Amino acid sequence: MEKNLKAKYCKFYEEMLLIRRFEERAGQLYGLGKIGGFCHLYIGQEAVAVGLFASAHKGDKHITSYRAHGHMLVAGSDPVSVMGELMGRSVGCSKGKGGSMHVFDIEKGFYGGHGIVGAQVSLGTGLAFADHYRENKNATYVYYGDGAAHQGQVYESFNLAKLWNLPVIYIIENNEYAMGTSVSRSTAVTDLSKRGESFGIPGMRVNGMDVLEVEKAGLKAREHVAQGKGPILLEFLTYRYRGHSMSDPAKYRSKDEVEKYRDDDPIIKFRVFLLEHKYMSEEELKIIEDKIKNDVIKCVESCENSPEPEESELMTDIY
Repeated sequence: MEKNLKAKYCKFYEEMLLIRRFEERAGQLYGLGKIGGFCHLYIGQEAVAVGLFASAHKGDKHITSYRAHGHMLVAGSDPVSVMGELMGRSVGCSKGKGGSMHVFDIEKGFYGGHGIVGAQVSLGTGLAFADHYRENKNATYVYYGDGAAHQGQVYESFNLAKLWNLPVIYIIENNEYAMGTSVSRSTAVTDLSKRGESFGIPGMRVNGMDVLEVEKAGLKAREHVAQGKGPILLEFLTYRYRGHSMSDPAKYRSKDEVEKYRDDDPIIKFRVFLLEHKYMSEEELKIIEDKIKNDVIKCVESCENSPEPEESELMTDIY
């Protein structure tokens, strides 16, 4: 059992660190002009995607908003296909034509990557309806932010999801800011886990900076839908260390606030946990860290050596 736990925890650390190093490099490339358009980084929120994907079953689906790189990486997609898309290269998952907000990998059960705020909630509810119709026992994980929690289509989705008892897990990644507006300034009831109560949808509020707490909540939610009880809502309290997007200097937050949350860094905390409980040694962790650093370097090199889409691709894949 201890050996299995070590392997699982090692995987958690690798996945969170891969997201962090990937996103840090994406930020650098954006600054160098090698990534254009919009670019929303997942730095600080890594524990949410990693913990929830660990609770999912084979065949489950995941769908999120434009802050999507981390989810796709945890789904098991090739980092080159993600970075290539950010850099507008033909090796990208959308052939370099979708960009940061439109990463996608159906084979891995990852359905995007959506630029319209809250749109993925209705789409994810539709995915859950398809599974319900087919009676295949799969579940859909629908991720959205605290800003999108106010959108009308979210509540329309709630109503139908509960009416038909769909196998859907709604996930609010509450990083405290909808673009530049804090939850306390935009929301009368700041406990967003209660948003589904009037529809008969139970909710849980969870520490989104602790990957083990996330996994635990995810397993409970997955069991809830597996029992045919319909939708459930999870609110994860997390924090993004960078601006809303690369064009956001985040001046609406004080340095003291950011530093306070730095002390709660999910990766650093988990690293300490691994060492204190002797799941891994400093030497073992260093090997992982060096490997991920080199993997990201090779990923970027591969993308830089990849061509941009041909002009003939301009009008293809348009719905």
